[in-house]
Amino acid sequence: MALFRRIFSGSSTIVQSQFSSIRLNSTLTSPKLFVSGLSRYTGDENLRKAFEEFGCLTEAKVITDRATGRSKGFGFVSYETIEEAEKAREGMNAKFLDGWVIFVDPAKPSMPRAPPPPPQDLVNFGITTNKTVGWTGR
Repeated sequence: MALFRRIFSGSSTIVQSQFSSIRLNSTLTSPKLFVSGLSRYTGDENLRKAFEEFGCLTEAKVITDRATGRSKGFGFVSYETIEEAEKAREGMNAKFLDGWVIFVDPAKPSMPRAPPPPPQDLVNFGITTNKTVGWTGR
């Protein structure tokens, strides 16, 4: 069972989660891992350095906000094999990275996005009329 650490005024206390067995018992089906709990200051390079000791990384990406460019607090790490990903998951789950406790879980496949809305009619140029009252333009 995994143990989670909380820090209270300089001393550490071990807290056991009821979901810890679920988190560690799910099996990996792909070599891609989801890493949550990242510091806002953790970048791609720090994530790569922390995880490269467990095997050959193919990708280490921290997800950032498009508008601000700041980290959203999570990222993804991909390995060449599932065995390497499993070692990294066991070795880095509930560990400290840049002062924050991170959690490593199997990455879920991305869901397909809804298609974009159709382009607006270029004839009206965004001007709409109230069909009930109408507008004659006089």
